[in-house]
Amino acid sequence: MKALITGASSGIGRDFALKLDSMGYELILVARSKDKLEDLKKKCKKATIEVLDVGKTEDCKKLFNKHKDIDILINNAGFGLFGEFSKSNLDTELNMIDVNIKAVHILTKLYLDEMIKKDSGRILNVASIAAFFPGPLMSTYYGTKSYVYRLTTALYEELRRNKSNVKVHALCPGPVDTNFNNTAGVVFDLKSLTSEYVANYAIDKMFKNKLVIIPGFSNKLGFVGSKFILLKPMLKIVYNTQRKKGDK
Repeated sequence: MKALITGASSGIGRDFALKLDSMGYELILVARSKDKLEDLKKKCKKATIEVLDVGKTEDCKKLFNKHKDIDILINNAGFGLFGEFSKSNLDTELNMIDVNIKAVHILTKLYLDEMIKKDSGRILNVASIAAFFPGPLMSTYYGTKSYVYRLTTALYEELRRNKSNVKVHALCPGPVDTNFNNTAGVVFDLKSLTSEYVANYAIDKMFKNKLVIIPGFSNKLGFVGSKFILLKPMLKIVYNTQRKKGDK
């Protein structure tokens, strides 16, 4: 059994790899950091590393053509950016869209087709609790994660109606203690979950065929609350919450 993990060099991706390795999976570990991938490979029984930038279409296609036959795809690579939309860097935002959306779209599409042919396989797309909310001060990031969530849930229904045995899952964590915070330039007020907990929880729920996976009780409450608060009050709440992150 083979699992391919993007963004595998650190954080949740690294812990996905360690968990699946302990379960006997052969791993394909994908990231841009060769040193970190090589270090992770030493901790795994059987792993292949691919030093690629999934934000580049050609690298996604290269990855697929080299490793077509897998059983689990985990689209984990992604990053965030804090700041007002009118002032944030356009090139950074476009790169974020390439990594958070385009890479997920390409790899999901290519591998889903292969999985449908053999009528087996799983795709776990890492979205965020941000997918359920508007995101002033992190508008592009929130938008990308909403895309991942909506794409994944739509695919679920298509697969269900076709009676396919292929499964898709959307992982929607809240704050996680990873390097994401430093990259995005924020500090969370809420207590962060560990990446190990999130990875183990996600894999457990994935194998129980859970479509939307939300680790942490407070995050589940947030998801429920998002269904009942009107848009304009929600915008004010999220803005004030985001502003506190940037003030740290």
